[in-house]
Amino acid sequence: MTARASAIPPFNGERPDLLIIAGEHSGDEHAAAAIRALKRRRPDMKIAAFAGTAAEEAGAVLVRDLTEAAVVGLVEVVRHFSLIKELFGECVGWIERHRPRAVCFVDYPGFNLRMAQTLYDRGLAARAGGPVRLLYYISPQIWAWKGKRRFTMANMLDGLAVIFPFEVDSYADTDLAVEFVGHPFLAPDHQLPLTWEKGAPVLLLPGSRRTAVARIFPVLLNAFRAYRRGKPEATAAVVYPDEGIRAILQAVLARYPDLAGALTLRHRQSSGATGAVLTSSGTMSLSCALAGVPGTIAYRANWMTYLIGRAVLKVPYLGICNLLLNRPMYPEYIQGAASPDVLAAELRECAESEERLARTAEDAAELRRVLSVPSSRTIDHWLEEKILGDS
Repeated sequence: MTARASAIPPFNGERPDLLIIAGEHSGDEHAAAAIRALKRRRPDMKIAAFAGTAAEEAGAVLVRDLTEAAVVGLVEVVRHFSLIKELFGECVGWIERHRPRAVCFVDYPGFNLRMAQTLYDRGLAARAGGPVRLLYYISPQIWAWKGKRRFTMANMLDGLAVIFPFEVDSYADTDLAVEFVGHPFLAPDHQLPLTWEKGAPVLLLPGSRRTAVARIFPVLLNAFRAYRRGKPEATAAVVYPDEGIRAILQAVLARYPDLAGALTLRHRQSSGATGAVLTSSGTMSLSCALAGVPGTIAYRANWMTYLIGRAVLKVPYLGICNLLLNRPMYPEYIQGAASPDVLAAELRECAESEERLARTAEDAAELRRVLSVPSSRTIDHWLEEKILGDS
């Protein structure tokens, strides 16, 4: 059962130290890693979360599972407006009642920046004279679109922790305190959930947002079906983050009975080997790239969302690995370009070409160098200071 926001203080009436707000599965997992590290340093820290089960398992009191509202695109937001509005209201009400020392927003800017603005407008934020410090972990992609948000963020927030070193300079013309705290995928205790192995199953990654998964998964399945025409013994694994996404995958798979024996569903936390990946542009694609798995990005958005995105996005790629390297480590096929035959040809090259494998390994090594720029502090040090320190 989904946890509901409660009027009863969760820590025997004591004021919470920290509230985490993470609305997507990737943000939930990054939040969980930060919570575990912070709990190791300060086991007495009282942490609550509007997030997901990963944050709860890491030691936070889960007030409400916010990942159920994980949608992408203007059309999807409009369609799920009532649920998002309900969750938003519960979150604001909880903060008003319990007044945590700090709120840390994790990614998910459409929801989180509106939440920060609401807390500021209601006088709850420290920058507005209130009792709650507003922190942000994993910057909105202001370098891709809506760059002027940085000035509003500087007005509301007490600190921002970023995971890409170049992002610090993106805020250089503001007075916001921004620190690079390292990328969570390169943390010493983080283990990539997959490895490359020649001849291993193809990995299909349709994402973690429900509406996007329902739209993208058939694209990946049609490509895999086309790939198997020339290699009927080929198998694939499909990764899912939770039971809700698993149910969507199973419903889609029911329309592909010819693939039933060739596909297995694997939870995201399960490690495994793969020979090639066909992925949407989500966080898992960066894990694959860092692991040196040859791959291709396929993405299909609602057409209205796609047209709006083309008009406002200022970056040449969707995949973060491609953006970091400024070249297509994972070739991208968007909308109608993501045809079954084209994607099947990419899969064949990923699985069979020694040249593609060698190029991917070189790109993965460079990607690790880019993300291994030393950070001044890790996320747990940063959070501890921002929650308990005087700055």
